[in-house]
Amino acid sequence: MSTSKRLKIGLSACFSHADPARSLFTNKTLQYVEQTIAHWIMSAGAMVVMVPCPTGETARGDVTLAHYADWLDGVVMHGGADVWPGTYGEVPLKDAWLGDRIRDLYDLAVVEAFEQAGKPIFGVCRGLQLINVAFGGTLYQDIETQHPGAQQHRNAVTYDQHFHEVELVPGTRLSQMYPSQQRVVVNSIHHQGIKNLAPGFEIEAWSHPDGVPEAIRRRPERGRGYIAATQWHPEFFKPGSSQTMDDAPILEDFLAACSRSKVRPLPGHSPFQIRDRAARLLRQALLLRR
Repeated sequence: MSTSKRLKIGLSACFSHADPARSLFTNKTLQYVEQTIAHWIMSAGAMVVMVPCPTGETARGDVTLAHYADWLDGVVMHGGADVWPGTYGEVPLKDAWLGDRIRDLYDLAVVEAFEQAGKPIFGVCRGLQLINVAFGGTLYQDIETQHPGAQQHRNAVTYDQHFHEVELVPGTRLSQMYPSQQRVVVNSIHHQGIKNLAPGFEIEAWSHPDGVPEAIRRRPERGRGYIAATQWHPEFFKPGSSQTMDDAPILEDFLAACSRSKVRPLPGHSPFQIRDRAARLLRQALLLRR
């Protein structure tokens, strides 16, 4: 396939903030992506572009997230650090759950830019949580602490080899993608999760047996673009494995939406009512850190 025909998919950045004790890139801010998720998107022939934060103490020029959203065909919101509870109006219950406020502001600005451009958005793990918060939902700061009867959703030792079952909700787009499966096994690498679902979204899968939302999708409404997310990491699926849920239909569904959007762009909307609000908040926060 020629380069011009390949989809160009943005991937949000992870942050390693400036650290004077770090021997490599001492006291420099690093922005990076985890290899597996980039390879996952590329497995279907799409090209991956990390979307760097355009503001900060070393920023120059006039490139914005809106420029990336206009140029790219869609974006995947990366997994990673906890979401800061203040992002959804709560006080952190523990210092260990403070998350990364700067990354929250950056991620919110990425979602804002691609939503305003009418481009498809897919979220993975933290990405699901961030999307839910961006559109008005809230989170459990810690599932095992706050959700009665919760099972373990993260094991630091087994990491991506920690699994549990999820129930697909009949009639949803996700269940249609797996027509012969109602209960599947997925990896589980999180301790935060959706408490109150964002308006305009529907739950497509619940963890079994404790009932924590594990997949969401924006309800299809006229003029509204594609947004979907999973709490598990589909990119960690090993081809040939029969133990866990096949990742291919999820990726194909997202990329198909990107192809449709490329041919017939949808009108953009601001998720925060005020256009570019998240981008301005990000810029102000980074200016204060100088």
